[in-house]
Amino acid sequence: MFKNFVFCLLFAVQLSAQTTSNYWQQHVNYAMDIRFEPEKHQFSGTQKLIYTNNSPDTLYKVFYHLYYNAFSPGSMMDVRSRTIADPDARVKDRISRLKPNEVGFQQVNKLTQNGKKLAFKVVETILEVTLNEPILPQTETVLEMDFLAQVPVQIRRTGRKNAEGVAYSMTQWYPKICEYDADGWAANPYIAREFHGVWGDFDVKITMDSSYTLAATGYLQNAQTIGKGYQDNAQKLVLQNTQKTLWHFVAPQVHDFAWAADTAYRHTKIRVKDQDLELHFFNINKPEWNKNWDSLAIYMAKSFAFANQNFGKYPYKQYSFVQGGDGGMEYPMATLILGGGTLEGLVGVAVHESMHSWYQGLLATNESKYPYMDEGFTSYAENKILQHLYQKNDLNPHEGEYAGYYSIVKNNQQEPITTHADFYKLNRTYSVSSYGKGAILLHQLSYIVGQNTLDKAMQNYYYQWRFKHPTDRDFKRVVEKTSNMELDWYFEQFINTTNTIDYGIKYIGNEAQNTLFTLERIGDMPMPLDVVLTLKNGTKQLYYIPLSLSFGSKTEDFSGKIMQKDAWQWTYPQYRLKIPYPITDIQSIEIDPSTRMADVNRDNNSFPQKPKKLIEYLPAD
Repeated sequence: MFKNFVFCLLFAVQLSAQTTSNYWQQHVNYAMDIRFEPEKHQFSGTQKLIYTNNSPDTLYKVFYHLYYNAFSPGSMMDVRSRTIADPDARVKDRISRLKPNEVGFQQVNKLTQNGKKLAFKVVETILEVTLNEPILPQTETVLEMDFLAQVPVQIRRTGRKNAEGVAYSMTQWYPKICEYDADGWAANPYIAREFHGVWGDFDVKITMDSSYTLAATGYLQNAQTIGKGYQDNAQKLVLQNTQKTLWHFVAPQVHDFAWAADTAYRHTKIRVKDQDLELHFFNINKPEWNKNWDSLAIYMAKSFAFANQNFGKYPYKQYSFVQGGDGGMEYPMATLILGGGTLEGLVGVAVHESMHSWYQGLLATNESKYPYMDEGFTSYAENKILQHLYQKNDLNPHEGEYAGYYSIVKNNQQEPITTHADFYKLNRTYSVSSYGKGAILLHQLSYIVGQNTLDKAMQNYYYQWRFKHPTDRDFKRVVEKTSNMELDWYFEQFINTTNTIDYGIKYIGNEAQNTLFTLERIGDMPMPLDVVLTLKNGTKQLYYIPLSLSFGSKTEDFSGKIMQKDAWQWTYPQYRLKIPYPITDIQSIEIDPSTRMADVNRDNNSFPQKPKKLIEYLPAD
């Protein structure tokens, strides 16, 4: 018995250590040389990849993503778009109608390991490679490739000639090695969802017709030669005397590389006050767009300054906002966004995509497995930043996300937000779950642990896990350590299940000079409760009822008096609350007037009941 106990204790210590000091991740160095032919919409390239195996495993295979192969009739993305109940309006059946000169492809012509030819198999958007030499733990290997690619007509995120006329949006454009982590190879076929990449360094050379201006991830190394706004005093005559220009970019410590090109790009830039950070802006040079993009620069400088202070400092010296794509999509050190529309819409999407530099760009979760940690955390930060930029003080800045969530609950469309991004039954459910419920996860955490504690936890999470691949477990542990509370119950219920929260309050009667209420847990998910009493003389008092499962309490700022009650044992469906005032002194009593708790029926949250709000609940996306 004692021997078994000691073994279990040692195993627990070892398991704990594996989540901290024994964390590992793979590393890559990309060197790519690209020659682009706009007349064919094709490019040839060489890629030298130094792959370091930091895992404890011996690797006998490697896998690459060949994203462009999705843009061909009959592909998995095509079929998925034509068979899902609510197809993405941007895709629908467009892939099935592409002509041979409009499709995308990535064709691997040669692949070697340490100079020796390798055997490989193309499975649509995945390249499966059998290695000649296994990659042992703590060793590296050199993989070299020659490839040819055709840029598809713009359908989703990547491609040529999008709706706003941008020539080339070059995302998911190169053969990209798949990530290998504690869960093994993340060799997911591409069906228009999310990404997971290996941390590393990129050295990319692109030879392009001189009429084009390029915007890209990373730092331009030959700005003096290029000109075009990168170096104001450049010798631009060089560009007039040559048909081709070499663009050389270097990007350190990133997990992807994107670029865009157009002959009409206007390039401007602005410095963020008191920081070594320059923001670059590339938009099609049209007077009706230039005005908004000039205003966008001022908003984004303020946005980055706020984010640096509240979510952790952005570690690179540059970030680029690039007109291109089919909405907004984030990449390391850059985002592609639409250029037209209203200024408010432009600012909103720019804030969202740039905040992905924190949530996925630096806290590089596997987006396919944890899309809510990517989109949801970004949406939470976006809403807080927009409140700051527009000097708003809304009771609940995330009301739209709550409305979307209530809508899918009402329509019985929920799925656990642990669902892999590719396997949601509805695009709408994916959107509301990942963006909306992910944001609610954080805002509701502020209700459980306190806003100040959550703010500290978010910064702790950032500085502990940036430049890594954190999981939901890693985030949970940071919040637990910061709050000194146990939160297994919250993450298990809100993430792994579709259980909902519903609490109600009923007036029982008087007992001497006291008033008695019964609080009811109607939904399946338990929560701690803030019950706010308002007396007719205007005095407010918070009755805080912790949840026993947390083994702790929050220290929340409240403008009135605070009375902590005994913890609620979650198996009890009811809780009796005694108020030391007669009913004649009470104006109202309400569960969670802050509206942070995602209670699916707020009609029963107060006494006397508030008039119902007539709200048309719409999806968050």
